[in-house]
Amino acid sequence: MRMMKAVVAPQPGGPEALQLVERPRPVPGEGEVLVLVHAAGVNRPDVMQRMGAYPPPPGAGDILGLEIAGTVEEVGAGAARFVPGDKVMALVASGAYAQWAVVHETNALPVPDGMSLVEAGAVPETYFTVWSNVFERAALKPGETILLHGGTSGIGTTATMLAKALGSTVIVTCGSDDKCDAALKVGADVAINYKTTDFVEAARKATGGKGPEVVVDMVGGPYMQRNLDVVAVDGRIAQIAYQQGAEAHLDTLPLLIKRLTWTGSTLRARPVEMKARLAGAVEEHVLPLLAKGVARPLVDSTFALDDVRSAHQRMDDGLHVGKIVLTMQEASVD
Repeated sequence: MRMMKAVVAPQPGGPEALQLVERPRPVPGEGEVLVLVHAAGVNRPDVMQRMGAYPPPPGAGDILGLEIAGTVEEVGAGAARFVPGDKVMALVASGAYAQWAVVHETNALPVPDGMSLVEAGAVPETYFTVWSNVFERAALKPGETILLHGGTSGIGTTATMLAKALGSTVIVTCGSDDKCDAALKVGADVAINYKTTDFVEAARKATGGKGPEVVVDMVGGPYMQRNLDVVAVDGRIAQIAYQQGAEAHLDTLPLLIKRLTWTGSTLRARPVEMKARLAGAVEEHVLPLLAKGVARPLVDSTFALDDVRSAHQRMDDGLHVGKIVLTMQEASVD
């Protein structure tokens, strides 16, 4: 049996809970491709899974990781989109923190010419999430203003670059002046230090009193009321996570008075067919930008697979600006 290195978290905990183990190398099934993984992005859901707060969906394995980039090594029955040797980046429900991974070919995209596999490993989870929530569900339009919480996160930097590339104004919140400066360098028009400034007041001021048309929030908890207060009339709020809890005592009158839309979604548990449709939208609208060198992912740092604990520690410390990426050793551990 061919074996590989992979990362699991047998017991909930901090970065020390992550274990590098040997697992059987996966075999591609109907419509799937086997990818020799070169890079895998590290995402907040990985941290939540490590902590025991975000178990894999039914049918997914316990190997961590949601996005990969690498080269196709083998194709399963009925798979015709890619051939061995093709460079791909793909969204997976689990299994990215490993030397090999399988993915349905409809959930994979070709890596644009000139993009490194490390950059490509930072694309699928955040770009799929941003396209789905910002441009589809919240329907951000050119000329509108978006308020992004977590401006220097992978989601924040990705949404900033895509929103700017497609003609919108971007306001972000960050937890320090240094992070505000970093967000401005990424492309944000206004960066608010939420620890020293009331972001509701500052965002209203930046928009001439009307507020942003779109708010993207992963904080939840105390931010939910403030999002309702700050968003513009006919505005849209996209809830993508609840880092400070999913419960709050709310005055929801603004939903009626301002004719608001408050939408939420998760990506990981969606069926393969739904992810395929989203992959098609990203291929149509985002890949042409990436091919031109526009809105490419901002990579904060890279760590070897066997140093995965350090990668998670950096995310836990909140020091990153952009994406943290794991790089894989290509040698088998047969």
